[in-house]
Amino acid sequence: MLSLALAYALRGVLVPLFLAFLVAYALDPAVDWLEARKVPRSLGAILVMGGISLAFLLVLVLGVPYLAREFRQAGSELPAQIEALRVRAEPFLRDTLHFELPRTWGELASKLDTELQSKAPELLRGVFVALFGTLNIILVAIGALIIPLFALYLLIDFDQNRERFQALVPRRFAPTVESIAKEIHKTLGGYVRGQLMANLILAALYAIGLQIVGIRLAIPIGILTGLLAFVPYVGFGLGMLLAVTMAFLDWQGIDRVAFTIGSMLVVQAIEGTLITPRIVGESVGLRPIEVLLTMMAAATLFGFLGVLLAVPLGAVLKILWSRAVKVYLASNYYQWVPPKESKPEEKAA
Repeated sequence: MLSLALAYALRGVLVPLFLAFLVAYALDPAVDWLEARKVPRSLGAILVMGGISLAFLLVLVLGVPYLAREFRQAGSELPAQIEALRVRAEPFLRDTLHFELPRTWGELASKLDTELQSKAPELLRGVFVALFGTLNIILVAIGALIIPLFALYLLIDFDQNRERFQALVPRRFAPTVESIAKEIHKTLGGYVRGQLMANLILAALYAIGLQIVGIRLAIPIGILTGLLAFVPYVGFGLGMLLAVTMAFLDWQGIDRVAFTIGSMLVVQAIEGTLITPRIVGESVGLRPIEVLLTMMAAATLFGFLGVLLAVPLGAVLKILWSRAVKVYLASNYYQWVPPKESKPEEKAA
């Protein structure tokens, strides 16, 4: 109990450290490959981390201007698209739902002003949440700078730290701990590398599919959907909502909306039948409901970074729990059955 309380109190340090451990864990095979070819481990770790950082910076340098241009163009077209959508939707809303849309932007502003005055307390709470959300963003940015540094140090001493940990385990528990460590190693290794590759493939497929259909902001929506694919239903649902919204705003007939939905469903089917089973596999062993519950708990305790840690941490906890259940079921405490008392007539006989 004390350990859990201490972990919660130090979550600001432990979460970036655990993320750095996952990064080092994913990159350790590459460093081992260089080390096997007579490259010093320190130099290999620097080369691998430097290559990853350079690739990330290259994506930012090339991608950010493109995304800014796309969002700027989409923003400039948004008022005309909303007005066109209003013109198309007004007859349906008036004749079918008996709802009158505001005729002018002035009337709309008047309605918004009335709503703002009636909901001032909720808005104040929203400002409070937004303030702390900004602080969280700052903390995430600081963590993003610290994580690569932690990961570099862990990569350099990865094998030595593992040997030190093994040496500290009491000899009578060494076989059990080594067996659990191998299972965790297989699970985490399969998940971290497999999920990263699957997310990149899905981001490319979603972006290509929406680009073929001709959806505005196809690449940002595809990338966002693919990167959030590790959250069951959430990434796909958010991507579908954004893509269909853009299809309605840039209305070119119901065919465009149908093709948009179809492209998203096709990629989702490819993910479920090919990408996830073949690349990620069943190494984590968590059901979707378990993933969602783990993410909710991790987000409550550790914030946004906790969501990133939820699946691997949940997988490790499930391994430990399953081992504990096996030990419990094999224990004398569980298997002991009290002897039956003989009945009085049996004693008399």
